[in-house]
Amino acid sequence: MGKVRIYGTIGPACKEKKILKQMFQEGMDGVRLNLSHTSLEEASALIESLHGAARECGVSPELLIDMQGPELRSGYLKEPVRLEAGGLARIEDIPFPDSVKKTLEESDPGQEILLDDGKILLKTVFPSHQQGIMLHVVRGGLLESRKSVALPGHTFRTPAMTENDRDQLKRAKDYGVTAVMQPFVRSREDLIEVRNVLNQSGCKDVRLLAKIENRDGINTLEDLIPYCAEIVIARGDLGNAMNLWELPAVQKHISAICREAGRDFMVVTQMLDSMMHRQVPTRAEVSDIFNAVADGASSVMVTGETAAGDYPTLAIRYLYRTVREAEKYKKL
Repeated sequence: MGKVRIYGTIGPACKEKKILKQMFQEGMDGVRLNLSHTSLEEASALIESLHGAARECGVSPELLIDMQGPELRSGYLKEPVRLEAGGLARIEDIPFPDSVKKTLEESDPGQEILLDDGKILLKTVFPSHQQGIMLHVVRGGLLESRKSVALPGHTFRTPAMTENDRDQLKRAKDYGVTAVMQPFVRSREDLIEVRNVLNQSGCKDVRLLAKIENRDGINTLEDLIPYCAEIVIARGDLGNAMNLWELPAVQKHISAICREAGRDFMVVTQMLDSMMHRQVPTRAEVSDIFNAVADGASSVMVTGETAAGDYPTLAIRYLYRTVREAEKYKKL
């Protein structure tokens, strides 16, 4: 296996070409663009900055687009909503998808709702036939637009791709996209469907990455491997699908299956989360990165740390240097 690849996520914090150049100079190989929050057209200036910075650094960058897929997300808010722990909110205060609203209406009081990768936790406290559904804020926070929504105990059967996803894939070649990350992969049929659209769009050389974010993906993992170039251990929503203390064992399990099959795998989510607002990561974070590489990860990625954090360049520096140190350890 070659050197472990280093990815950041592009966003407002690194939109300037000079910052992207610094990130490439610190060892970044490519970036992820999250299409749950934008489109290729809307992000064209960002993508142009990316390619310009890469040219000036003599780098051929990877551009990974992360599709919306079957993930459930809240809708758009005119302004963020502050949800105070211990307080109450009305179901109307949060733009839930219709399928989630229907499920909440049919659920018993006490149904948990996880928002923004579980940062916010709500529970229903009144059934709809009394006072309308009220939400008790167990774990509060600032809710912004288009954040993930999960209802533990419930599975939503949604299409692998939205119409917007299909449209974006048809335009991928024009923007220099090198890989597609398909979220919430449940079966090989999900990957076959995406691959067919890519092939029909002149993107046969674009790599397809399968994000494992639920128990369906874990259970069908061995069946997925032949249909993708890389498995992504996406710990944000994966951590919503189980008790958090179970997540490390699941990560180890997925890593072992990928190693045995000779399939590349990526580890992502909160690798340097403290660097959203700090210049130095925690010891636990650098140990997490090191252990992912020691377990055989072919690539690692930071998300909000570079897209919206205060220190995108420093985050890449710590990510790169920790990865290289882990590679040295593996050669001992």
